[in-house]
Amino acid sequence: MSKSKFNTRYLVVTAMLSAVAFVLMFLEFPIPALIPGFIKMDLSDLPALIGSFSMGPLSGVIISLLKNLLHILIKGTTSSGIGELANFLMGAVFSALAGVIYKLHKSRRGAIIASVAGAAAMGLVSLPINYFITYPLYATMFGGMEAIIGAYQTILPSVDSVIQCLIIFNIPFTIVKGLLCALVCFFIYKPLSPILHGRKTK
Repeated sequence: MSKSKFNTRYLVVTAMLSAVAFVLMFLEFPIPALIPGFIKMDLSDLPALIGSFSMGPLSGVIISLLKNLLHILIKGTTSSGIGELANFLMGAVFSALAGVIYKLHKSRRGAIIASVAGAAAMGLVSLPINYFITYPLYATMFGGMEAIIGAYQTILPSVDSVIQCLIIFNIPFTIVKGLLCALVCFFIYKPLSPILHGRKTK
């Protein structure tokens, strides 16, 4: 395949997956018994993972960025862009790390290792992102840090600090979110692969 054809396919696939990721952001749902309602579950990182596996890690990062920009431009933001910034940073870490590992080990086993590593990294990086960026900004907008901790205390009254909330709730939640995206990816990647790579299906 010529370089120009590859570049065109790269742009088209990345743009297409960005649009799908943007749509998936609307299909979010709370899990109130497990985590405060202002944190939603969605599978919008799935297209970034697919793009990272098929087009390379940079594609996954671009998809994570574009879906959040589209979300702000089209739907608007209720968090002054804070939520979208955190979503981008965590999604970029997830898809980029998974893409780099898969690029080095292109096999089913490599994809599994890449996905688990990406999900774990996304969970771990959510701690500093939320602690130093997201929650301090949320606190200034939504009634202080006590209000945020109070939302967690409705589920687990013993928590009394933001760091406890993030370790007990957010890190596991974020890892599970990444693993769910990986699970769906394993079911749909092979059927999509001919389209993503520009090969004719039989």
